[in-house]
Amino acid sequence: MPFDKIEFAVPERLETESFVLRPILASDDRLDYDAVMESKEFLRLWEQTTWPEDDFTVEANREDLEKLERRHAENGAFTYTVLTNDETECLGCVYIIATNAQMFANATVTPLADRSWEDFEATVYFWVRESRLESGLDRALLESLRRWFETEWEFDGVLFVTSELFAQQVEMIRAAGLERRFTIAETGKPGPYLAFE
Repeated sequence: MPFDKIEFAVPERLETESFVLRPILASDDRLDYDAVMESKEFLRLWEQTTWPEDDFTVEANREDLEKLERRHAENGAFTYTVLTNDETECLGCVYIIATNAQMFANATVTPLADRSWEDFEATVYFWVRESRLESGLDRALLESLRRWFETEWEFDGVLFVTSELFAQQVEMIRAAGLERRFTIAETGKPGPYLAFE
């Protein structure tokens, strides 16, 4: 279903012992920028683009965040910033996109099992800052997101998606016991995205 037709209350917050998620705001520009630029090499693999460019600025990041904040408020798609519990450091980001979004209509989606794309309502993309990978923050975030979607969201079917080029995240998701259900080939991207359930 299109997210603008959602009939349940979209969760405002997720708190754990290690981090908190809340909707991203344009005023998060500096915190988000620091995390993005620290992690730019693997974000380029994750995005399969040259983003963020070496000369990316806080101002350009704020423009991006303004769009994400507006899209979240309008139920177009949902973006949450991942922060330390005192909200003084950005640890990453979570993006929730409807499976019927235009980006998927323009892509080639290939099933790898006996599931149909229409069985799922939402896709989830996420990243954590590079300096937190060694501590296993990405695994902790994935585990928390899985529980969150099971208990507080009312989607019929959720897929976790990442770039095949981002081998570290692919292996982490597989190690968590999720199974690959689809490949997603986007025009102009050098490799496919993988969707896990």
